[in-house]
Amino acid sequence: MRNFKITVNGKSYDVEVEEVGESAPAAVAAPVVKAESKPAPAAVSGGKKVVSPFPGLVKNLLVAEGATVKKDQPLLVLEAMKMDNDITSPADGVVSFKVTKGMNVESESVLAVIG
Repeated sequence: MRNFKITVNGKSYDVEVEEVGESAPAAVAAPVVKAESKPAPAAVSGGKKVVSPFPGLVKNLLVAEGATVKKDQPLLVLEAMKMDNDITSPADGVVSFKVTKGMNVESESVLAVIG
């Protein structure tokens, strides 16, 4: 056995790890301490999803909720690394935002749905 001290989210844990050689019998897995995970994004039914290509701050919504938009029309401004990036519509349709101005988003977060 080898002893380790690990810190997860500011809390320290003492952990024992068994070394397993080629001739040793299969070891039973020890419990794993997981870091906190974020809740999954809300399910989206129907329509085309507009997803964030990178993490950033929703700086401005350029169209109103429920507005009819055309393909490639800018929908919102996403700030990342001090640069403003227009996020555009992937299709013609009616926009339903899943974010608000001032929200921080992660990569692959659903920003809007075009229905």
